Amino acid sequence: MNEKQRLESQQVQSPEKNKEKDYSKYFQTVYMPPSLKDARRRGREEIKYHDDFDIDERFKGMGNGRKFYIRTYGCQMNEHDTEVMAGIFMNLGYQPTETVEDADVVLMNTCAIRENAENKVFGELGHLKHLKMEKPDLLLGVCGCMAQQESVVNRILQKHPFVDMIFGTHNIHRLPEILNEAYMSKEMVVEVWSKEGDVIENLPKVRTGNIKAWVNIMYGCDKFCTYCIVPYTRGKERSRRPEDIIQEVRQLAAHGYKEITLLGQNVNAYGKDFEDIDYRFGDLMDDLRKVDIPRVRFTTSHPRDFDDHLIEVLANKGNLVEHIHLPVQSGSSAMLKIMGRKYTREHYLELVRKIKQAIPDVSLSTDIIVGFPNETDEQFEETMSLYREVGFETAYTFIYSAREGTPAAKMKDNVSMEVKKERLQRLNALVNDYSRKAMEAHKGQIVEVLVEGESKNNPEILSGYTRKNKLVNFKGPKSAIGNLVQVKITDAKTWTLNGEMIDVKESVEVI
Repeated sequence: MNEKQRLESQQVQSPEKNKEKDYSKYFQTVYMPPSLKDARRRGREEIKYHDDFDIDERFKGMGNGRKFYIRTYGCQMNEHDTEVMAGIFMNLGYQPTETVEDADVVLMNTCAIRENAENKVFGELGHLKHLKMEKPDLLLGVCGCMAQQESVVNRILQKHPFVDMIFGTHNIHRLPEILNEAYMSKEMVVEVWSKEGDVIENLPKVRTGNIKAWVNIMYGCDKFCTYCIVPYTRGKERSRRPEDIIQEVRQLAAHGYKEITLLGQNVNAYGKDFEDIDYRFGDLMDDLRKVDIPRVRFTTSHPRDFDDHLIEVLANKGNLVEHIHLPVQSGSSAMLKIMGRKYTREHYLELVRKIKQAIPDVSLSTDIIVGFPNETDEQFEETMSLYREVGFETAYTFIYSAREGTPAAKMKDNVSMEVKKERLQRLNALVNDYSRKAMEAHKGQIVEVLVEGESKNNPEILSGYTRKNKLVNFKGPKSAIGNLVQVKITDAKTWTLNGEMIDVKESVEVI
């Protein structure tokens, strides 16, 4: 009996022994590729809360004498993830460095929302290859949203084999185990869960400043807009417990922070997943009004979940600022339907009317995509007219970028790049015009500015932001950094304001 016959005989005699082996118990050492198919499934499994995060004794001191560098791409959520990873690195004994040349571990915390962001990462990997050749002991890793995409992982495996580790957005808390495996293994370590993810509390953080801070209130998104990869890379919506959020904000206030920004892919959906309490985003904001911290912001909102109770709470102001970022994406109901936004132009305008009625001095900003598949000239003009009708003070504008694995990627991209660029140029001209008008309205007024530091262009000038998120430059003492001051606006540009610091006791109306 030859070897082939022997194996076939075994299969006939013992079929149960030839079932696919379950490698899950060895999962630290097994290649676990991401699966968009699995990510699409919104299971009903219970979201587990873990508040017992700790560094295993085996890994303490792993980073002694070593340095780490994290390059961050994308949104505020990625920025906050970087703060958490930096906290874990520091707890392992690593020290931060500002250059890749000086680092022993280089992580690229990536964004998947635009094709351009992905291209930057792959371009940077090309540069880092030379550094890896010079320093064979260097650990090079790719993490974040790009790592949750099958096509990206496969591309790295095929074209960038010098990468040592790939891990996803659900695996950040396992960074010590992943690093240990990368040091021990000769193969690339890939750990990307397609499961929905749990909520991990008590993760260490190294915040990038001591004036403003990010605070996650929820993770994931259930909206599944047809163009968006986020529901696949970040998992389903899962909210942190309110007591954990409130305690974190109180601690930040006690440490002297002046402003916090609540983060979530869709903060308005906060609390929808709670089964034991009736507690939504408006309730959280109302509770945070009672915390002694000067400013509370949030991003990002979805118009569909922006309810009347939240508007009522925001109208009470206090430490809740008068700036709301409310992505619309398109002014055409037909386009919004194709995008899977689940609201109409009329619904959006009615929401804006309610917000302005409750908060007359509100500042609204938005996101807009141009050149989505099948967008006609008339539909684009609807976006332009909606912009004027709402009177947005600024906007983030994008040319549509297909994301592999999303429904829109299967649509025929029948709008030429020439048309897309022309539309974007026209839209940006309108955005600039409305931004300039909003800025000019501040001339002669006195605004409250949270001073963040010296201007990037002139160390003699201080800069900071108003409650409405307007950047203000002015001369003042360095002692003002980190404090709230009153500034009289003397000049307005398209994106910034210039002013003079005044006596904070001066009796004037402050906006």
